[in-house]
Amino acid sequence: MGNPSSTSPDSQEPQAISSSDVTTTAKPDEISPPYTPNVMRFLEGTGISIPIAENYSSEDFYSDLLCNHLKVGTVRRGHVTCFTTVKPTITNAFGGLHGGVVAAMAERVAIATARTVVGEDKDMFLGELAMSYLSSATTDAELIVEGSVVRSGRNLTVIEIGFKMRETGKLVYSSHATLYNTPIAKL
Repeated sequence: MGNPSSTSPDSQEPQAISSSDVTTTAKPDEISPPYTPNVMRFLEGTGISIPIAENYSSEDFYSDLLCNHLKVGTVRRGHVTCFTTVKPTITNAFGGLHGGVVAAMAERVAIATARTVVGEDKDMFLGELAMSYLSSATTDAELIVEGSVVRSGRNLTVIEIGFKMRETGKLVYSSHATLYNTPIAKL
């Protein structure tokens, strides 16, 4: 635990208590639970206490983050292949590719794959994304991400996405996405 903020002890205002850059508020007469230092050490160890740089909260930072890790291999009608290498910035506390990153990449590949068969005159939105985490891809593992159209109709497109280890071809993550196609509204 850090030091309380510089408000006077007689004040009844909540005080900020910090550990590195993580802050919580507590009333002056409250005593921290005995496990608080352990929780704070855990959060610091996972990087939660690291402040977010200002440019990371900019509009569409999410796209820039993913684009730095996902490289396009081939694009054909109904099929997209991408490559990624698991870097420490996108791993979980156990050193494997973070599940949220897997889902975000699956969504991006699904949309790109659907765009190979759905015209630009239609908007698309994700209606369903099902993920199966079959194994783990550890730091520096190279993955092949393949998206294939299962079905494409007038109103919806179904995409299957597979994440395979480049070296062995082992399937580590599998995904199934349903995208709804809607005509662009003319205002």
